[in-house]
Parts: sequence; C-alpha cells; structure tokens
Amino acid sequence: MADDKKNSAYKVIALNRKARYNYQIEEEFEAGIVLLGSEVKSMRSGETNITDSYAEVKDGEVFLINTYIKEYAQSNRFNHESRRVRKLLLHRKQINKLMAAIQRKGMTLVTLKLFFNDQNRAKVMLGLARGKKLHDKRASDKEKDWNRQKARLLKSNE
Repeated sequence: MADDKKNSAYKVIALNRKARYNYQIEEEFEAGIVLLGSEVKSMRSGETNITDSYAEVKDGEVFLINTYIKEYAQSNRFNHESRRVRKLLLHRKQINKLMAAIQRKGMTLVTLKLFFNDQNRAKVMLGLARGKKLHDKRASDKEKDWNRQKARLLKSNE
C-alpha cells in the first residue's frame, strides 16, 4: 500500500507562479494535451515555459496558446514549432462551463502547471480566473506577510 502512494505522485514540468499573484483562481480544471513525440521528449528533459501561456475556447474546442516547449535537438526534420497552438482534451460539459464563464463573467483561462500524471500522460492544470486589481495584490501580500510573522512567533514561543 505504501509503495502505491509513492508511485502515484506526478512529476511537475513547469509551474506558473505569477498566475496566483496576478489572478484570483475560481476553479481548476485538469486537461490532456495533444502533443507530438518530439514535444514529449523535450518536456521530459524539462525545457518548457508556461509563464505567458493561456487557454482559449474556439468553435467548441479549447486550445493552449503561447506555451514554449523547446525544440528537441535529436529529432532532425520532424521537429515541432516551439510556440505552436496545442489542442486541449476536456469533456464537453467542462468546455460548455468554461465557454459560459468566459463569455458572461469576463473570466480568463490561465495555465497553472504542466505535469506528467501517474500514467505518464502529459496534463495541464488550467485555472478559471479573474484578474486582480493593484489593491487586491497589496492585500494578499500583506496577508502572506502576516501569516509568515505569525508562524515565526508561534515557532519561537514553543
């Protein structure tokens, strides 16, 4: 049983730390990605960047835009474009929910992290997000700072 839990951990490839600072994440979705072989090999070597990437809904399908996956050196002429648009795999109900939220509420789909799950399939974690204003960012910074100070005080009193 303990060995099963160790093997079920997934490997994070890329993490978007700015997303939680710049956006208020309402809901998270896990989606599969349609990739080429050279892209998977490049992702396994960890040469990926998702800081400026986002998802967009077009014609009832979801696409990942502006994700950088470095070209794989050993793949010769069958290599991929580093910033091509990639299709995401979601259930129809999830796509309809995302379309409604984006159109009605003015929300965006932000890429939170890129990872391989326990079956070694490439997945992306999307966040349905609303942009934060400057005063919201300051308030969240103050709250984080206060929580750190509380933790230090509690730790020193023990």
